[in-house]
Amino acid sequence: MTQVSAFLWALVGLVALALLAIYNRLVAARNAVREAWAGVEVQLKRRHDLVPMLVDSVGAYARHERTLLERVARLRTRVDPEEEAELSRELRGLLAVAENYPALRASANFLKLQQRLVEVEEALQLARRYYNGAVRVYNTLLESFPTLLVARRFGFTPARYFELPLATEARVPEVKW
Repeated sequence: MTQVSAFLWALVGLVALALLAIYNRLVAARNAVREAWAGVEVQLKRRHDLVPMLVDSVGAYARHERTLLERVARLRTRVDPEEEAELSRELRGLLAVAENYPALRASANFLKLQQRLVEVEEALQLARRYYNGAVRVYNTLLESFPTLLVARRFGFTPARYFELPLATEARVPEVKW
């Protein structure tokens, strides 16, 4: 074998290694996009599961307190000797709540609900940003030379950025009680 043929074989080997490295880099970037999208889905599922549960639990407690306050108010308007004991029991219950929680417990629950909703939305925002960052890196690889040659040859296609399909989805969701 001559020096020229040995050089050509070495060059072919280097090109093959470079192509293999480029292909592996594209696969890793594509998998990062898939992983990032899975993270977005996890946060969407978390929000889907958490929000109704939090709203129901806080709503149930608020209804309980409202019932207690309404019962006390109703009893106060028509107190007779027989109902005085019942009113005293209800007032003790109300005072116990007031003593233990200077602000009504429902207020604290609403604040906690608000905090948890903010946490869920922030986690979702971070997941979306991570996904869009992974898409940016991947799509840049697809458009850069020489990776674009390998990407085209092996059918790598651009990923789509996370975008809201409807402008109405950008609004804050309304929570109804």
